[in-house]
Amino acid sequence: MRLRTLLVPVLLAGAPAHAQTVYPVKSVRIIVPSAPGGGTDITTRALNQRLIEYLGQPFVVENRGGAATMIGTEIAARGAPDCYTLLMASSALSVNLAMVKKMAYDAVRDFAPVSLVNSSPNVLTTHPSLPALSVREFITLAKARPGQITYASSGVGSSLHLTMEYFMAESGIRMNHIPYKGAGPANIDVIAGHAVAMMGSMISVAQFVRGRRMRALGVTSLKRSQILPAVPTIAESGVPGYESIQWYGLLAPAGTPRDIVAKLNEVVVRAVREPAIRKRFAEDGVDPVGSTPEAFATVIRDDIAKWHRVVKQAGIKPE
Repeated sequence: MRLRTLLVPVLLAGAPAHAQTVYPVKSVRIIVPSAPGGGTDITTRALNQRLIEYLGQPFVVENRGGAATMIGTEIAARGAPDCYTLLMASSALSVNLAMVKKMAYDAVRDFAPVSLVNSSPNVLTTHPSLPALSVREFITLAKARPGQITYASSGVGSSLHLTMEYFMAESGIRMNHIPYKGAGPANIDVIAGHAVAMMGSMISVAQFVRGRRMRALGVTSLKRSQILPAVPTIAESGVPGYESIQWYGLLAPAGTPRDIVAKLNEVVVRAVREPAIRKRFAEDGVDPVGSTPEAFATVIRDDIAKWHRVVKQAGIKPE
């Protein structure tokens, strides 16, 4: 009788830990806080099938674009801390903190990092009809037509918007901004010529550059991209020191048990290391990463600090 009495508390104490490791037992939604066709969406869908195969439950991609990714991000932040609502975040997560005074969520406090998935430079792209074949020619043309050249972005205050603002501040030009609800719609309108330029994420514009539907003038990394090696960096094209890297990573709501985060991290890292996934990312011009939750948390904090500096240096006033 005494042995039974001792065993009951032990078994009960062990039950929650066992329950936490049995994940997932139902479908999981991954919120993409932007429209289909952008880098965040492409990254998510490349990873999604592997998560389904490894974990045996549906992983449903839910596009909730708008407000420079803040609508979808807020929905994810309010999700239950159980990893059944996830967020595929991008650099916009840290950019928004520099651009918006009051937010409905805290990018650090309200999320538990799972893993950085990949990273890539952005690309200064134009419609082929624009008479500029290089970054220098683009700057010269923009200076000759102040405020007349239109550029698209994935939304006011988005990372692609701020990357272009950073470029304009460093190069001394002014252009007319046309915001869209995601990189996908922005790409479409640049291809159609409704806007003639944009800073596009490599993962979403490389296919259009290769198909000659867009012209790539410069990449935003300090080194040239392996996928577009003939395209110079903006830093070597008259704007020394210019750099802006786009990253994509998976987040869970804050408070999610560590063992569930660890299990999901293990699966994401395993997927990112697969040759087929690495090949697909390489074809899109992005570098597969796969990281610990702690390393991803450091990336987010460092990025937040960087964009606050950029906003201040560029003279942009947060709204």
